[in-house]
Amino acid sequence: MKLAEALLLRAEYQDKLDNLQQRILANLKVQEGDVPHEDPKALVEEAMDLHRELCALVQRINQTNASVCLPGGETLSQALARRDMLRRQRGLLADIAETASERDYRLTHSELRMQTTLDLGAVQKEMDRLSRAYRELDTQIQGLNWTTELTD
Repeated sequence: MKLAEALLLRAEYQDKLDNLQQRILANLKVQEGDVPHEDPKALVEEAMDLHRELCALVQRINQTNASVCLPGGETLSQALARRDMLRRQRGLLADIAETASERDYRLTHSELRMQTTLDLGAVQKEMDRLSRAYRELDTQIQGLNWTTELTD
């Protein structure tokens, strides 16, 4: 199985676990004399089995990520951490730019005018740089995901 397929399967398992939890909670209590639509005990057993499968799959994914390297020598685990950091940095700058761009409406003439304390042009250039770095790294990661076999 390719790493990308394992990642898709992981997402499917997580969605199924969310669904099972909702079904368990929906059938946990019934009015006296009624029976639940589904057996909550069976649903709990199914969820526990799926948790074990998911755990084994995630361990294999993590092992693969730690052993496979990008062309520059960085492990896939390191690249994923760097990609996450790039996304968070860009998000911070986007929030800064959005807040700085908001109009301040004065209610009276006696109120003070607000001014931006950062160079928004520089912030935007850094956002563009981070976006480009993220895209390039993500492309490398996705390519590796579809060519790498999952570790046993």
